[in-house]
Amino acid sequence: MPSYLINNTAIDAEGPELQTLLEHCYVARLRPLCACKAPGVPMYISKIAGVYHIKRMPDSGAEHHVACESYDPPPELSGLGEVMGSAIKEDVESGLTSLRFDFALTKTSGRTAPTPSDIEHDSVKTDSTKLTIRALLHYLWDRSKLTHWQPTWQGKRSWGTIYKQLTHSAHGNQAKGLALADFLYVPQPFFVDRKDEIAGQRAAFLHSLTQTDGKARRLGIVIGEVKAIENARYGFKIVFKQVPDYHFMLSEDAHKRIHKRFENELALWGAFDGSHLVAIATFGIGPTGLASIEEIALMLTTENWIPFTDLNEKNLLDRLTESNRRFIKGMRYNMSTKRPLASVELVDTSPAPTAMFITPADTDDAYKQDLADLTDKSKLLKWVWDISSAMPHIPERTNKPMPQ
Repeated sequence: MPSYLINNTAIDAEGPELQTLLEHCYVARLRPLCACKAPGVPMYISKIAGVYHIKRMPDSGAEHHVACESYDPPPELSGLGEVMGSAIKEDVESGLTSLRFDFALTKTSGRTAPTPSDIEHDSVKTDSTKLTIRALLHYLWDRSKLTHWQPTWQGKRSWGTIYKQLTHSAHGNQAKGLALADFLYVPQPFFVDRKDEIAGQRAAFLHSLTQTDGKARRLGIVIGEVKAIENARYGFKIVFKQVPDYHFMLSEDAHKRIHKRFENELALWGAFDGSHLVAIATFGIGPTGLASIEEIALMLTTENWIPFTDLNEKNLLDRLTESNRRFIKGMRYNMSTKRPLASVELVDTSPAPTAMFITPADTDDAYKQDLADLTDKSKLLKWVWDISSAMPHIPERTNKPMPQ
């Protein structure tokens, strides 16, 4: 549980008087301190939907103790550093985060959207001022702490956890003047005895997307676990595990392009029974009430819902999980695969966390120089696995409790 100080006095983060205290501090513009490190790490208070929250200051995640729930790896080690401050802007006054997308939230009749998203671009062409649809999924996974792992969570992550974390993390974000939570659909866990209730709630949400702005039709965003991509009477459909009674339609052309663009993800999904295939997609509701996919990206995760992109990353994540290690998975966002990324940060090593890099066998001089520059500037320890060789020894675990 986090511990905070206000005017050098510890406060009860779960006490009944917390909201009253935070309201007073909010009006007086007092900043709480996170007590994870002496003399304290500055935080701020936001008011969202009438509720006061203590939030981490922008770009301060790495200043917290590694065992603190506010800790995050230095953004430059992942794709977050490329988009923070441009595609993702946090406002400490309002408590809101503004997101800029490179994909549409409306569709004009007769206009066809590019269905398979996130075709690999080189680093020159990648636009760091806007999030791709894949980058939005990475952002929400990060914000939900679903990239974090510790041994006590083994066997405790279910779709119920994913649903709760994603829907909670969507609040406080806005894009194109709209609250993200108002057009994001994350299927809730399905229960047969609540089937009609769940269907009614889904229908109400989908109905809100039928509103038009002139000639443009509103689009929603869905994040769900794929159960199957199947033939439909006309075209194809995506079946989400938690939505057995309502499917999302795909054209034949879109189906072909998805299998071409996400060939590796689909192959790995088929190879490992415990893996999960997560889709994020924009979709519209037609006159028939059916949902049609407009733009989509796929992300593969381990059985513990930790994202991975290839077999080498999965092998590393499996090794760390089986060894009861604490770590944070790095996400690419918009970043090209031609640039180095810390695949994992081990947070249980001393005297600092360890940034873990997996380098392709065919890296060029530019990649090697980028990696050297990145690790030389970082305060973290480094571990590099050239996949042309066996996996190196993993640094030993060191218990690092937070100071009391």
